[in-house]
Amino acid sequence: MKSYPEKARSLRSFVPQDKEPDWEISLSGDLGDKESDLVARLVDVPRSSRGTIYFDSPGGSVYAGLTLASLIRLRQLNVAGVALGECSSAAILPFAACKHRFVTAYTTLLFHPIRWQSEDEVRLEEAAEWARHFKVLETDFDRLQAQLFGCRQSVLDRWTRPGRFVSGQELADAGLAQLIDPFSTEDQWKVIEAR
Repeated sequence: MKSYPEKARSLRSFVPQDKEPDWEISLSGDLGDKESDLVARLVDVPRSSRGTIYFDSPGGSVYAGLTLASLIRLRQLNVAGVALGECSSAAILPFAACKHRFVTAYTTLLFHPIRWQSEDEVRLEEAAEWARHFKVLETDFDRLQAQLFGCRQSVLDRWTRPGRFVSGQELADAGLAQLIDPFSTEDQWKVIEAR
């Protein structure tokens, strides 16, 4: 029976470990080229955990952007999205899915209607079906983007139709992100941490 007091002592001396540190992921380059890695990284972080995603991407596949945004929301991740350089096209969707969004005055976001691109040889019937689906996808994508940003679609339509580069300052002025200055002498990480 010697082990019983030992167990009791070890239970009394148990000190909960510090909380798990926030995770960080970099989302850079073409989304389609890095989709598998980015999906795996988002699946590997604990569900409902807190982390930061740094954006510097020209976009890429709309499906890759939709997948990443869906994972962020489905897994209830408490994400601070920080758009550092470029956050354009399909990369805007996962950025909009972030619970907290930060931009710099130098951040550039290209809003535009989704584009149809195919290097495959397709038959006329397939092209006609893709055109039908493309119209539905475009409408759904625009509506979803406004929903994630928490704004009226007309706000984004001003930038999306026909397509426009938007500065981080403009996004912050529209109330869709918070402006930070990484070149300031003040510690901007504290702003992100305080979210």
